[in-house]
Amino acid sequence: MSIELLGFAEPFFTVKYLLDENEYEVAEKSILVNLSEEPVRIQRQGISFFQSVAVTQIKIHNIKRSLLIEDYECNQDLDELFRQIKETWTLAYDATKEERHRGVALWRTEKIRRGDVAVNMCYADTVPLNVGLHKSHWGGEVFKEVHTQIVGLGKMQQYLHQDLESLYLEETMAPGGTHRPMYDEHGNYPWHQYETITAGIFMPIEMQLSNQPA
Repeated sequence: MSIELLGFAEPFFTVKYLLDENEYEVAEKSILVNLSEEPVRIQRQGISFFQSVAVTQIKIHNIKRSLLIEDYECNQDLDELFRQIKETWTLAYDATKEERHRGVALWRTEKIRRGDVAVNMCYADTVPLNVGLHKSHWGGEVFKEVHTQIVGLGKMQQYLHQDLESLYLEETMAPGGTHRPMYDEHGNYPWHQYETITAGIFMPIEMQLSNQPA
């Protein structure tokens, strides 16, 4: 059993990694993301693998492996928050050198790994973001991936072809929400992109296909 503070998003957000905890008492409103095949129990409800919810003033149970973002609503002055983030985080193109990130107003934290899970946060500054349609991901790894909205509003879009006119599925994401997984059993993805509705912050979560426990 352990509760580890992950510092990748500090000083702006407190992220905790909960492993094999029977219960955890949530005080202030927090975002819970389940990283285990076993549901996290909240009252009579189960939160499934790669699902997320906002929770407050409640004990959660059967936490095999989860992330908890405890203070995502504490920043009332978003303009000041976003200004400080741009001074602290790294511009995505400077980190990845991927052509689709060139000129895109996207900043990112370092990526932190725990077992087969890797996580970081990104700040998207413009509407639209135009981050670029893609099937594969930076670094060339094949993994399961979802994105959780932390601040602002976004949407995950899927396309039939590498063409913005071929949009066929779109999921809106508000703080605390995670889109449904879009990969198949081999880690193949459709053409897709994260797009902004407002400027905001989202958290990509990657997990190796083997899905071995941390």
